[in-house]
Amino acid sequence: MVATMTGLSPARVQQFHEDGYLVVDNLLDVALDIQPVVDEYTDLVDALVRRWYAEGKLPSTYANLPFWQRLLKILESDQAAEIYPHLDISLPQAGITADWPIHTGPAVFAILRSPRLLDAVESLIGPEIYSNPVQHIRIKMPERLVPEDKRSHPMAATTDWHQDQGVVLPEADETDILTVWLPLTDATIDMGCLALVPRGHRELMAHCPGVNGGGLHIPDQLLRPAEVIPVPVNKGGALFMHRRTMHSSLPNKSDAIRWSFDLRYNRIGQPTGRPAFPGFVARSRRDPASELRDPDQWTALWHAARARLAEQEKPTFNRWTEGAAVCA
Repeated sequence: MVATMTGLSPARVQQFHEDGYLVVDNLLDVALDIQPVVDEYTDLVDALVRRWYAEGKLPSTYANLPFWQRLLKILESDQAAEIYPHLDISLPQAGITADWPIHTGPAVFAILRSPRLLDAVESLIGPEIYSNPVQHIRIKMPERLVPEDKRSHPMAATTDWHQDQGVVLPEADETDILTVWLPLTDATIDMGCLALVPRGHRELMAHCPGVNGGGLHIPDQLLRPAEVIPVPVNKGGALFMHRRTMHSSLPNKSDAIRWSFDLRYNRIGQPTGRPAFPGFVARSRRDPASELRDPDQWTALWHAARARLAEQEKPTFNRWTEGAAVCA
């Protein structure tokens, strides 16, 4: 029996192309798609905390605390620099070693291949879908609870203004990269949802490297603050963005964690913009046998890339340099 596709209506697809973004409520099944990821990360953090406690790097396992408060305790400790790589679903752009941690669990792989998610993606870019390797986990702690000297940590800092096309190589300028921002918790304004510029996806802006090797960002003089809107998304929903949609994140002013994934997809055969990292065929109506269905094979792809990158000269990941006139 052929599964029925439950994608987006033509009106919603048109709205996406006109506005450069689209919020789809209740896209994922909380029990089937999201809870397994929450459980997987809960087990991962439990194992890390127990290991670091046994090694004398933490004063307690904090076993009586919920998931996000255990993470907060790690942020307050000397292990703060160690935690994020263990949680992320990609590798960094520099400093990769043969044993650099990366999380490639089966629940994360399953959400990358969720039929409900891929149906919506198919509505926007077609039925030949490649999982682009520019992907990350975003866990944002309540800002007021994070020590001031740790507020630049990936699990506390806001995301600067950028376009996703601006953080990949020029080879992908014509690639139909689709960003899917998936919250695993509610993402309200107070919790630090994304903010973006509607219909601001017509051109690629210059991006400047951040201080001390920080991420690329659009310089202030190119921003359009009067047009910015916040985009709250509830748990189970998704925010789809065009590759040139200008967006950033708001600070988490709430008393709860804001947890999300940045996922990206493009049409099979198009450059990903980050060839050093491995993607995979998530869906192919033309050749279903080409789809990657085994999470262990996904893990093996990332481990092979890690081993290769640990031994070779650092590849190029971005087009922009500090010498650009707009960055002066």
